[in-house]
Order: sequence, then structure tokens, then C-alpha cells
Amino acid sequence: MSRRRKAEPLRQTVRTPLSLRFGPRSLAFRVIAFSTVWAILTLIVIFTLITTLYRQANERGFDSLLSAHLFNLIGSVGVSEGGSLTGAPDLGDLRFSEPNSGWYWSVEPASEGVSGELHSSSMTKAILSPSVAEVPFNASFQRSYTTEGIDGEELEVFESEFVLDAKNRAARFRVMGNRTELEQEISAFQRRLLTYLSLFGVGMIAINAIAILLGLQPLRRVRDALAMVREGTAQKLDGRFPAEIEPLANETNALIENNKRIVERSRTQVGNLAHSLKTPLAVLINEGRALGGAKGQLIAEQAASMQKQIDHYLQRARVAAQRDSVVYRTPVAPLVQRMVRVLQKLNPQTDLSLSLPAVDIVFAGEREDLEELLGNLLDNAMKWAKSAVAVSVAPIPGKKTGSGKEGAVILFEISIEDDGPGIPEDKAREALKRGRRLDETRPGTGLGLAIVADLVNEYGGVLALERSSMGGLKAVVRLRSLH
Repeated sequence: MSRRRKAEPLRQTVRTPLSLRFGPRSLAFRVIAFSTVWAILTLIVIFTLITTLYRQANERGFDSLLSAHLFNLIGSVGVSEGGSLTGAPDLGDLRFSEPNSGWYWSVEPASEGVSGELHSSSMTKAILSPSVAEVPFNASFQRSYTTEGIDGEELEVFESEFVLDAKNRAARFRVMGNRTELEQEISAFQRRLLTYLSLFGVGMIAINAIAILLGLQPLRRVRDALAMVREGTAQKLDGRFPAEIEPLANETNALIENNKRIVERSRTQVGNLAHSLKTPLAVLINEGRALGGAKGQLIAEQAASMQKQIDHYLQRARVAAQRDSVVYRTPVAPLVQRMVRVLQKLNPQTDLSLSLPAVDIVFAGEREDLEELLGNLLDNAMKWAKSAVAVSVAPIPGKKTGSGKEGAVILFEISIEDDGPGIPEDKAREALKRGRRLDETRPGTGLGLAIVADLVNEYGGVLALERSSMGGLKAVVRLRSLH
């Protein structure tokens, strides 16, 4: 048989273990994400509401204070007989005495016959005010506006014109408060409130996440129990579950039992079929040999071929019946070592090397299937090797289970290579077809690689035929394993 240099893998899909990952499809992720978004939106609404109410309350208090100072100022100022403004207002706030504090008052003439001007000691220079046309007085001869202060601060101004005596002599009174201080105080309150709400929100989200994760813990127990069933360490979901999950566990246990019954029934039917066909085929083979001649030889050969084909498809049906049911456990290293020792004794002229990993690998399938798979590949390699065959078993890096067991490998690789002639590219697919032999000068049935391909396919693995560094064929099989 000739070999190809390299072939694409027959199948690239491998079963992944049951796991509960924390991602967009995770129930825990969705619930925590929804509650987190809701908590953030709630805190934003609370922050906006509190800061708005705080601002409104402070602005009302600020305006009330300026209005009280204005009336106090009006009551403290009069006019002399000569028309000069008189009075020494004391508004009870030291800020009106501190230069450029942003808190000022002033009294100016507003009619004929009034002279002079009074202002607070904090007011070191005049402060401009808009014209009456820009900001008119209301019916009570009062107006309010904002303007720029001496040091660039924003001032809130309450202004009123008031008649001082019976001669209708009037003055304009202004009280100015530092609105920048008010805004700074509101900003400081907002920062403190934001800090407190952020700490509260983080704590609330953390507590909420912990509560959700604890509430979903029974689902993780179900996941772990299912993983144990798939790994073959348990036969059903054991333990007490909450009332919401207990029906699911009961239905899962019923499904597991039903799968077992299906497997046993399939095996029984396979055994019955094999037994019922065994005797007729044996009779045909014996009769063909007894008949002799070309016809007898033809009958015997065809009957033997039928026997091989039936064995092949019965084996495939058995593997398909147990696929996706409760997984079997087959330690890989002891089985490979035993088969290598046997073949080394049968082929002492061939140098047969074996490389095994330090970690224990357990095949997620039946021992007979792994033996048949390895037997066909080793037999093929020994048949075509010139002087050496290398066998290696290794876990595939980066593939872990999701059941919480550290370092549990879910994939492993068996590599068998020789220093034979290899397989040409154009003959690669032919070598994998059932009953096809590329070299009729060597003994064989042409079923070996086809059986391997079917077994690997039924277990959801990958079979690749590549060019070996030794010069011949390198057959690589990747299969699912347990921890």
C-alpha cells in the first residue's frame, strides 16, 4: 500500500463537556446584569432627585436671605432735610464687612432732591447693574438679576426703589450675594452624595450578586452531578434539590435510565443478529471450501467478505448506540503499553518507541473500541514501516473541563508514525474508503483505516493523516477524555 503526504482532518468537531460558563448566555450573568443595570439607574434617579431638591432648597434659602437683608437695609436708611442719605445699616453678617467678599449692599439716589451714596465696606468699587429697560421692576418696584462681581464671581442681586419721606424722595437699594459660593456648596454636596451613593451602590450590587449566585447554587450542583454522570463516576443525579429544580432532576434521571435501556436493548439486538448470522455464514464458507474449484472459492471468499462487512457494521451500530449515553472510562496508558508490548514481540525487527504523558488520561469510551482503533493503526504502521514506528499519547494544551476540577483534560491525541513509503496526496481518500486497498501485493482486507475513521467519527473525534518526520505516514487521532 502506498501512502499520501498529507490529508485534511476527516472531522473537526469534538464534544465539549457539560459546563456552566459565566457569559452572556449564563442565567447568573443575565440576572446579575439586569439587577446591576436596574440598581445603577435607580441610584442615578435618586442622585438627580436629591441634588435637584437640595438645589431648590438652597436657592430658596439664598433668595430669602437676600430679601431679608434688603428689607433690613431699607429700614436702616433715611434722608436728611438737606436731601442726603443717612444711616448706618448693620445687616448682621460679617461678610458685608470683608473687602471683596462677594456680599455687598449699596443705596443710591433714585429721585430729585436726594444726594449722596451709601455702600458696605466690602464693596471697594462700583458694580454695574443692567438698565431698567433690560431688567424692569415689577409692580412692587423690585427686581432681581445676576451680574459679575469685583473678583469675577457671580452675584445674585435683589434691588428695590423705596420712597423715604413725605416729599416723595426715593432711593434705590441693592443687596448682592455671592452666588458662586452657593454653586460651590451645591457642587460639594453633589460630590459627597455621589461618593456615598457609589459606595452604597457597589455594596448593594455585590450583595445582590452574592445572593443571586447563592440562589443559583443548586443549578451548579445539577451541572456537577451531570458532569459526574457523563464521566461515569455516577449513575444518576444524587442529592436534594429545591422544589423548582427537583422535577428537572427527576426527569433527567428518568432520561438516563431510558438511555441505559436503549443501550442494553441495542446491544441485545446486535448480539442476536451476530449470533443468527454467524452459523449461516460459517456454513456457506465451509460449503464453498468443500465444493472446491472456482465457484467454491468464489462462494467462500464472498461469504468471508460478508462476515467482515457484518462485523464492521455491527461494531459501528454498537458504538452509535452508546454514544451520548452514560460515558465509559478506559485508562489509555495501560492499554497502549500492553498493545505495544505485544506488537514488539510479534515484530522484533521493527524498532517500536512509546511516549506517554505524566498526567493520567482516561478515554471517554469503551476499552474494546480503543483497542480496535489502536490495533488497526498499529497494524497498518508495522506492516509498512521499514525499521521504526513511534507511538505517542499527549493531552491537548488549553482544553479543560467546566466542572470545576483543576487541570481536567477533555481532549487527548494519539500519534502513530512510521518510516515507510507514506500515502500520495491523490490516494488519501481512497485509503479511508471501506474495502479499498491501494496495494494488492500486501495482505489485508482494506477495512482497517475505514474502521478507524468510523470509530473516530462516532466518538466525535478527529482523524488526520499527515506526512511524518520519519518519512512515512503519521496518523493522528484526537478524542475526548475524562480527567
